[in-house]
Amino acid sequence: MARNLDPEKLAKLHDTSAILDRKYGERGTLTRSGFEENAYSAYYSEILRERRKELKITQQQLADKIGKERSYIAHIERGETDMQLSSFIKISNALGLNVSLIQSTMQA
Repeated sequence: MARNLDPEKLAKLHDTSAILDRKYGERGTLTRSGFEENAYSAYYSEILRERRKELKITQQQLADKIGKERSYIAHIERGETDMQLSSFIKISNALGLNVSLIQSTMQA
């Protein structure tokens, strides 16, 4: 069932792109790129942490599986380190996650 949208309410909606542009600069600027990198880091660290918890394994157990220190896993889960792609894949595999690359339709 289709609803009629109220134009007045629609006009009050916030445009997230405009908000991000004001706060972090336009796409392609250093500040916006830094924000986006931090956002991706937080996103992927959350996925890894939630999967580890789902499997009911400790940070130490995960670290042992990949040959790293527990503190490294803690830093990753807090989004405090810029991990290499090889480390991300190794951790993902240890957690039973598949990593694949897809072609993006987004433009920079």
